[in-house]
Amino acid sequence: MQFTGSPPSLESDPGGGGSSGGGGDCYDRLPDSESSYRNSLKHGGPSRSHRRTSVNGYALAGAILASTNSILLGYDIGVMSGAALYIKEDLQISSTQEEILVGCLNIFSLIGSLAAGKTSDKIGRRYTILLAAATFFLGAILMGIAPSFPFLMAGRVVAGIGVGFSLMIAPVYSAELSPASTRGFLASLPEVFINVGILLGYISNYFLAGLPASLNWRVMLGLAAFPALLVGFAVVFMPESPRWLVMKGRFAEAKRVLIKTSSSEEEVESVDSRVNEMVKASLDLPSNGSSWKELIFPRSNAIRRILIAAIGVNFFMQASGNDAVVYYSPEVFKDAGISSKRQLVGVTVIMGVAKASFALVSALFLDRFGRRPLLLLGSTGMAVSLALLGLGSKYLDRCQDDKPVWAIVLCIVAVCADVSFFSIGLGPITWVYSSEIFPMRLRAQGSSLAISVNRLVSGVVAMTFLSVSEAMSFGGMFLALSGVMVMASVFFYCYLPETKGKTLEEIGLLFEDQDDESRRLFVS
Repeated sequence: MQFTGSPPSLESDPGGGGSSGGGGDCYDRLPDSESSYRNSLKHGGPSRSHRRTSVNGYALAGAILASTNSILLGYDIGVMSGAALYIKEDLQISSTQEEILVGCLNIFSLIGSLAAGKTSDKIGRRYTILLAAATFFLGAILMGIAPSFPFLMAGRVVAGIGVGFSLMIAPVYSAELSPASTRGFLASLPEVFINVGILLGYISNYFLAGLPASLNWRVMLGLAAFPALLVGFAVVFMPESPRWLVMKGRFAEAKRVLIKTSSSEEEVESVDSRVNEMVKASLDLPSNGSSWKELIFPRSNAIRRILIAAIGVNFFMQASGNDAVVYYSPEVFKDAGISSKRQLVGVTVIMGVAKASFALVSALFLDRFGRRPLLLLGSTGMAVSLALLGLGSKYLDRCQDDKPVWAIVLCIVAVCADVSFFSIGLGPITWVYSSEIFPMRLRAQGSSLAISVNRLVSGVVAMTFLSVSEAMSFGGMFLALSGVMVMASVFFYCYLPETKGKTLEEIGLLFEDQDDESRRLFVS
């Protein structure tokens, strides 16, 4: 997107991400006078990152309203885990059709996530949130009235596009609206709301299971229209992203939003310099629509590292199999020896409570402990939980008739631990990291590309999980996923720098070269 409007006077500002004259790459080496600033970033950032600040109510309200969209995906994940049982019975579909039905929403969310980058740069973050809600609303209505499997599939496709828009725009909007000191908490709210949606889906399954099989799943799926309607009305009260306003040259509006979202007097006093930082970054916006070209063929090592980090964390988020475990948890528990549909749904409610609770805990502590510690804790915890689940499932497979209670309990606890560790690490931090590490000129489309990878991997895993599990057993599948999480832990340790407490304009410096210290800076 091309920068529009006349910028205010740009004072010398070490936090800017722009090039220092000559129109060069924005990641050119900083002048020597700024080396101390870079070193301060390496050792934890400016002193403001260490000060305890309260969450700004205005920023919190905006982030909550944006994140409400994420309830839609969470509700769909949770409700489909139970609704699929009744859809299969009512519409007489095969296991393959069930996999396609469940996974197609993620595959078609690719369309929304790829389009969301350009759309949000064009019409703004707020109206992209509205577009996401409207699209999902239509999809939910189509699913709720579906008379046949093809009609139901059409509703899933439309809802999937809305999910794609939502997953990209909610974290980006929250990150751009948030002060640096509380950005981790506010940008992780989409994951909290996803888990709230999953829990609501489980509860819906439990209470609606008693309806006739031809009606219950339609009501379950159709109820998703109500949160979408709520988001549509809420957009009226949401402020626009200050960084998008700067890109459009609307500096006075950007300053007003920044003042309202500041979490300390120091931040209020530094509004002018913060706008100058944003202007510097926005001056590097490509005017020839070359954002995709720069992302796919990066001109600098910094952009390449950012892209690897963003795509890597999104890939491992879904390669962990978490969404598939949640989607097919009734099948997993049935295989473990729980036969009653009511009991199956009841156990998934317990899992949903654990998942939502730990997502909230992670969000509350993300700005205190940082991204890396919680991410590494979550991924290693998932590796251990999945290994125990795999071994427990393997043991139960050998017990054809009399399945011991302790082994069933082990599997249930291991599944709950797996989704809880996911909610501590990969769940919230993927959205935070993807939305904060790209420079302003590439943030929307960079996040769009990374989340497209997320959606693609999620769809592939969801659409193959049952087939692969039938071929190698649930135990074999979980042991393989445990191995994936071991690789994920190594990747996170080596390639993801800490971003806690830094402004969006400062984060790019973490990925730049600085002579022979570049690697230490990169993982510090």
